[in-house]
Amino acid sequence: MTVLVLGSTGSTGRRVADQLRSRDIAVRAASRSGPDVFDWTAPDTWPAALDGITSIYVMAPDGVPVDPAFITQAAEAGVQRLVLLSTMHPEEIGDTRLLAAEAAVRASAAEWTIVRAHWFNQNFDEGFFLPAIQAGRLVVPLADQRQAFVDATDLAAVAVEALLGDGHHTQTYEVTGPEPLTFTEACATISRVTGRDIQYDGTPEAYLATPGATEEALNFFLNQLPLGDSVPTDTVQRLTGRPAIPFHTYAEHAAPAWT
Repeated sequence: MTVLVLGSTGSTGRRVADQLRSRDIAVRAASRSGPDVFDWTAPDTWPAALDGITSIYVMAPDGVPVDPAFITQAAEAGVQRLVLLSTMHPEEIGDTRLLAAEAAVRASAAEWTIVRAHWFNQNFDEGFFLPAIQAGRLVVPLADQRQAFVDATDLAAVAVEALLGDGHHTQTYEVTGPEPLTFTEACATISRVTGRDIQYDGTPEAYLATPGATEEALNFFLNQLPLGDSVPTDTVQRLTGRPAIPFHTYAEHAAPAWT
């Protein structure tokens, strides 16, 4: 068995690849640069990436569509299983890119599983929140909405179970962390583990005053206001046999990134 991991340099892909290797599974860690090249926009990179592959962790960067032609080509090349990273509530937020990706995977001749997740813990130390946390003030126009922030390690563990185990075909798994937190509470946790004062402002006015903010982006956030993950799922526990990682545990380990 060899698993193709797309986005292997990202927060989830890197962890999927590491967890597969820890189980002695052969991994082809693909990215747009490096020894195993894969580019969604360059179909000439697909055949080599697919050669000898049995399963694929499918993800695409923000703004990049999952090309149905690749999904078809994968099945024709003998790929038996696809696990797609998608988002929570794609219908409600009108995420046409990921809805199309889900439709392409569901139409595949291969077995498929969809893993939906929303806000990752790692947004705070590896992703787009990091500069704001380092500066001491996070602005996200989501008021006091609660999110059950999920750790990328847990998301990867669920994806690995779907890639390797049986009984996951046609399943759509919603993956969350164990506790719903407001961004105020998340910033307070980071303040506690770092000894710094991290402020949060959830107002639209503050967001529009930040560099690079647009009305389009603001509307994207506002459309999510009714969709907080106030009831955590038990997906991590059910599929991995262990509890999901709490935000405070993540923050304690990530603290060096903020100090």
